[in-house]
Amino acid sequence: MGSRNHEIVPTPLISQIAALRSSNGVHKCISNLAKIGLIARVKNAKYDGYRLTYGGLDYLALHSYTKSSTIYSVGNQIGVGKESDIFVCASATGAQHVLKLHRLGRISFRTVKANRDYLRNRSSASWMYMSRLAAVKEFEFMKALRSEGFPVPEPLGQNRHTVVMSLVDAFPLRQISAIGDPASLYAELLSLIVRLAQFGLIHGDFNEFNILVEEKSEGEGKEITLVPTIIDFPQMVSISHPNAEYYFDRDVACIKRYFDRRFGFTSDEPGPFFQESTKIIIKRLDVEVEASGFSKKMAKELDAYMKEHGVDGDAGNAERDDDDDDQDNYEGEQDDSEQKPQPVPEESSLENIVATESENPATPVELASQMTILDIRDTDPLPDPSEIKPNPPTMSTKAAKAKAGWAL
Repeated sequence: MGSRNHEIVPTPLISQIAALRSSNGVHKCISNLAKIGLIARVKNAKYDGYRLTYGGLDYLALHSYTKSSTIYSVGNQIGVGKESDIFVCASATGAQHVLKLHRLGRISFRTVKANRDYLRNRSSASWMYMSRLAAVKEFEFMKALRSEGFPVPEPLGQNRHTVVMSLVDAFPLRQISAIGDPASLYAELLSLIVRLAQFGLIHGDFNEFNILVEEKSEGEGKEITLVPTIIDFPQMVSISHPNAEYYFDRDVACIKRYFDRRFGFTSDEPGPFFQESTKIIIKRLDVEVEASGFSKKMAKELDAYMKEHGVDGDAGNAERDDDDDDQDNYEGEQDDSEQKPQPVPEESSLENIVATESENPATPVELASQMTILDIRDTDPLPDPSEIKPNPPTMSTKAAKAKAGWAL
């Protein structure tokens, strides 16, 4: 609640919001939350206070999902993107879904020195706020595309910086080493790019990481067909975007390049081309989504963030090695610089606001977790203290897993 109007929530304000009689009880609760990483202490030049961390934001989102019965349990992490984490989860009925947590700011700390002016001048657009915009955009576009019959996961819920969607029983195109008929899949993927344009949209990151391929057969002995599913929509743009033709051509070129390198297939036909693909407009989903909740202002803020920090998707890296089969997984999307701690530049403005209680320097990922939410208007209030007290278990772990539908 305090984060709605404060970048750093002062400790006295936390006590006031908590409305607890004992100040010692407030400080004890704050200390416990800080120990498990849900909030982080920050020493400002004006006052001491606390920031909400990504861990705390995760808790609030999961709390909302459990209250709405969208999520009953969370399982293993199945994917790591540049700025997102993917988990498998289950509903109370045992149906398995996918939980995507947007982590904008993860790669931004690599260039914190170059972008410190961005942080200072645009503090109202914090990374957690941008993560929320990315989640809202992805959810709204997924709903619109699904309603028009596009092969996308079914959107099931959205809260803060997270999205819940259906689990697709498929493999990323990146993990497939051979295809019996690459020409058919190639043609279908290019037709999807054209069809998206006819509905007023360009994916912007249409590549082997964001295309899931599912094997389907009508019966035993029948021919197996490959059915693609498109995922990841935060970078999707309208055909009215100033660089729409560039993004369209990049999506096409990415598919052509990948099929040539991985499957040895090269099409004799040129194109498709942006101007020809947009001659016939079936529907303007970009306009509908804008009217439904993801406003122009939100789109501009998110677009500015991505442009400022070079969040261009995997398609922007044309020089990556497509022959490295050992890296054919979601974890392969990470840069080496993500895995190795990098010191924060001395000239960074962060050193004046972030104070760690440890003498060891914080890694970029640890610092990113301390960046606060700002100007977020969530309707779901913070849970009462009674709600976060651990309740005595009413069933065994085995019974709980069985109820959630997990294999024992």
